[in-house]
Amino acid sequence: MQTACQAVQHQRGRRQYNKLRNLLKDARHDCVLFANEFQQHCYLPREKGEAMEKWQTRSIYNSAVWYYHHCGDRMPIVMVTEDEEAIQQYGSETEGVFVISFKNYLDNFWPDLKAAHELCDSILQSRRERESESQETHGKEYPEHLPLEVLEAGIKSGRYIQGILNVNKHRAQIEAFVRLQGASSKDSDLLSDILIHGTKARNRSIHGDVVVVELLPKNEWKGRTAALSENDSEDKASGESPSEPMPTGRVVGILQKNWRDYVVTFPSKEEVQSQGKNAQKILVTPWDYRIPKIRISTQQAEALQDFRVVVRIDSWETTSVYPNGHFVRVLGRIGDLEGEIATILVENSISVVPFSEAQMCEMPVNTPENPWKVSPKEERERKDLRNTHLVFSIDPKGCEDVDDTLSVRTLANGNLELGVHIADVTHFVTPNSYIDVEARTRATTYYLADRRYDMLPSILSADLCSLLGGVDRYAVSVMWELDKTSYEIKKVWYGRTIIRSAYKLFYEAAQELLDGNFSIVDDIPEFKALEKQSRQAKLEELVWAIGKLTDIARHIRAKRDRCGALELEGVEVRVQLDDKKNIHDLIPKQPLEVHETVAECMILANHWVAKKIWESFPHQALLRQHPPPHQEFFSELRECAKAKGFFIDTRSNKTLADSLDRANDPSDPLVNQLLRSMATQAMSNALYFSTGSCAEEEFQHYGLALDKYTHFTSPIRRYSDIVVHRLLMAAISKDKKMEIKENLFSNKDLEELCRHINNRNRAAQHSQKQSTELFQCMYFKDKDSETEERCMADGIIYSIRTNGVLVFIPRFGIKGAAYLRNKDGLVISCGPENSFEWTPGSLQRSQNKITSTTAGGQSVTFHLFDHVTVRISVQALRCHSDTIRLKIISNKPYMTPNPELCHQSSLLLKSELVKEVTRSVEEAQLAQEVKGKVLQEECQEYCQTKGRSLYSLLEEIRDLALLDVSDSHAM
Repeated sequence: MQTACQAVQHQRGRRQYNKLRNLLKDARHDCVLFANEFQQHCYLPREKGEAMEKWQTRSIYNSAVWYYHHCGDRMPIVMVTEDEEAIQQYGSETEGVFVISFKNYLDNFWPDLKAAHELCDSILQSRRERESESQETHGKEYPEHLPLEVLEAGIKSGRYIQGILNVNKHRAQIEAFVRLQGASSKDSDLLSDILIHGTKARNRSIHGDVVVVELLPKNEWKGRTAALSENDSEDKASGESPSEPMPTGRVVGILQKNWRDYVVTFPSKEEVQSQGKNAQKILVTPWDYRIPKIRISTQQAEALQDFRVVVRIDSWETTSVYPNGHFVRVLGRIGDLEGEIATILVENSISVVPFSEAQMCEMPVNTPENPWKVSPKEERERKDLRNTHLVFSIDPKGCEDVDDTLSVRTLANGNLELGVHIADVTHFVTPNSYIDVEARTRATTYYLADRRYDMLPSILSADLCSLLGGVDRYAVSVMWELDKTSYEIKKVWYGRTIIRSAYKLFYEAAQELLDGNFSIVDDIPEFKALEKQSRQAKLEELVWAIGKLTDIARHIRAKRDRCGALELEGVEVRVQLDDKKNIHDLIPKQPLEVHETVAECMILANHWVAKKIWESFPHQALLRQHPPPHQEFFSELRECAKAKGFFIDTRSNKTLADSLDRANDPSDPLVNQLLRSMATQAMSNALYFSTGSCAEEEFQHYGLALDKYTHFTSPIRRYSDIVVHRLLMAAISKDKKMEIKENLFSNKDLEELCRHINNRNRAAQHSQKQSTELFQCMYFKDKDSETEERCMADGIIYSIRTNGVLVFIPRFGIKGAAYLRNKDGLVISCGPENSFEWTPGSLQRSQNKITSTTAGGQSVTFHLFDHVTVRISVQALRCHSDTIRLKIISNKPYMTPNPELCHQSSLLLKSELVKEVTRSVEEAQLAQEVKGKVLQEECQEYCQTKGRSLYSLLEEIRDLALLDVSDSHAM
């Protein structure tokens, strides 16, 4: 009811109201909003002096009674409320209209929903304790938040600053930062984030909340701590001297609480017993270091201590040190693979429920008995490329969701025609259909280390929308006519097409053909059935096409390079699994030129489509912007480069790109790779936006050096591309002066959608990174780091801290901290035979080096970019994810004892690793056979696609994060 919705807005705030509104609009929930205040017989005027809540309750009840009579007194109406007075007053007033509490509603109508009953009991218990506590406790732990009108006036006047709270996960009890947002970021003179030092200054705000901050006087400003932290649960402030002071403030109010489901761990048996046998209030520890401990009420603490559990925060009163929450559900055992994956999904608010029956009913059919065919209507309306163009795809091995194909041919006038053909997903996914709403909610396909969760059902993503070899498919194409020698673009055509891909190539095969190694033909299925003469002709045609595409891509790339396009290295590792899902190897991804060839063609298509949709719809086009980074974020990059004698000019993307090209150490190519990685870290994230919300000068894509850019080339796995396809089709209709059939978003609705997609993209990036780290830990966990040769590796120092260094291990793509001073205050020293040990002493740090000196006067110095030997181990943590630990055991580069191992390491790793991990997994499965069966069934139900294309997104293009890899700085 309309009045009930307004009551939520009045009592719970705009965020909860918007959440409810979105649920109502979601077609999957079959909800109807009754505008009762605009219905003649339902409207009741508010009486003089009547409280808002009383009037709203009266209005809702009156509407319920009218609706009961409207249905001929044949359909009972249930009004659910927690207002005891309303239940007493109206409960027995009208026969057929039940006014009951939610607890009674569950008991009477849904007695078998055990989980719902438990959740309801948990919430009611939490509420009772909160009320009781507020009556008992008078001492305040935190100051009250200022009223909303005071906050808004303060932001407007410039006294207060609005921003999002970001807690430092390595120093969660000490450091948090507020990044300026909205009007504050434009009007403020501040050039950096605001430091919030300590939990008291945070004033009950939680990581992710939109907060209002008051700056402290300059003499109270503090600096961020330069020491490495080991994420101790207590996280006490260390005695390390902080860096120079930065703007520091305190939270005076919260504009928006962005609370979500949190995964927690219950205290161990000993900790529970120390709180008393009858203790019902339990402090649980969140998996995410940035979230404070949460107090919940339960009598199941001992039973749940070995499990990952989901809880929600209900409130955080000024009288309480910790927030209060309630138990929601159990995820799985600590350390169990499925439980840990479920944790990653919940922590990133990723829902992986199967597609519903209603959604699947909208899907086309393609079975041996009823095969899908191109319709005559579509044949008449589309350009048919099946017999005129050599179309082929280049993708990772085993890729199922082939979004894009390419073509190149010589025209009659001697010029070239380059074509990019993208799966026509919008033909099958109509606006506001059940599947469209679901795809919009998911926003992206989620790629984890051992699985993926698709945005669209597999009938589309792996079949009818996948541009597989030798089958007819609908596509949306962009085709350019290029000058035969200069490759300059003469004209461009956009439209719907029908294609038949001739070859489904994998990257390595395409590279071999480009390099002139034709023996790879035996691995390309399409060549196997051909006769020798026909095979040779087809091969020459394909090799010419790949070579010509590469030439064109080089030209396009050179043109972007001249404008300042950045080549930034991303440290990327692929987890290779065998058929039984056991870890095969951790493999740093090797870049190939064909990666760049495909990527450049996709960038070109994205750029031209961006221009087209903006020209047609200047105030409601979805584009992708990458703002220039703040100059202060480059300070560490500049200092590190200076240590090697390089100067990095960061004034523009062009000067940065040129500087990075020159910063090359011939004796150590890793130096340039690390500098590029640091440049990536300094970048802002690229974001989707609506063109009606930004000035044109803000459209630019800094990393790609393009004035306008969007995402058009992956509609199978990105909802943004579906929106762009609809915009492009509308633009084509507009050019032809035809009726625009597509339902286009208004600027306001598109801006809201962009925020949602940006949020889901961040979740996809984080979940991918966390699952890779999970598998890295699994890789090393069962090994003895003291004796196992696999746990020794060469590392390069890329940052100096006051108590240690940060090290990059190229072999495994791992970055981590190596401590030079331990918790006991002992420092690392060089012992006999170049071995390292802990002894009393001190550390002396400068910008580019750190020296460890023992009490006896012996010293060892570590410089930036020094190669060291490190030992890799895993620190198993009960409440949080396991972490990789690095220990420097020599200040010399690691040299493998067996020279042959250096060349065959990956082969040996695969054979030995499969045996070890298979054995450990089998033992774990035998120990929990029954549970394993249940998990396997759940896995089959929820993991919609599995197979060898585990990292198809990561394999798709080079390590260049700017080419849309889902990395922490994807563009």
